[in-house]
Amino acid sequence: MDQPSRPLPEPRDPDWEERLRHGFGAQRFMTLLGAELGSVAPGRVEILLPIHDDLGQQHGFVHAGALWSIADSAAGFAAQSLMGPEEGVLTVELKINLLSPAHGTGLRAIGRIERAGRRLTVGRSDVYALEVDQPQRHVATALGTFLAVLEDDTMRR
Repeated sequence: MDQPSRPLPEPRDPDWEERLRHGFGAQRFMTLLGAELGSVAPGRVEILLPIHDDLGQQHGFVHAGALWSIADSAAGFAAQSLMGPEEGVLTVELKINLLSPAHGTGLRAIGRIERAGRRLTVGRSDVYALEVDQPQRHVATALGTFLAVLEDDTMRR
């Protein structure tokens, strides 16, 4: 299901894509993981993460924290895409279901908005494991609530 339950509002920022890409680039944690921003559209964001040894846990699978991180950012930036130019986004809560151990060559998180409100937005992310010459495998689903906050100098530390 890649469509929201109701039509999404238009982005309130005409420069939403530039601001979204800048914001993702400023997230040092995503850089530390090796995550990259993929395709973007209003209310939908894709994040790609090549799997490397540093993401592993003791059984050889990708650590759940890596899946949680890209799921959170994909849904959070999907929420950001619909917000006004003076607004930032903070995660209020995020619940994740880990469906299958993640392994392969990469991960793909697709975040999309289920319902956009004035202050609170509900989004979901589906995370897929990628393997060469294999269909992608659904490994996690997350559902979160995101808060629109006014950006000011204290948020840009």
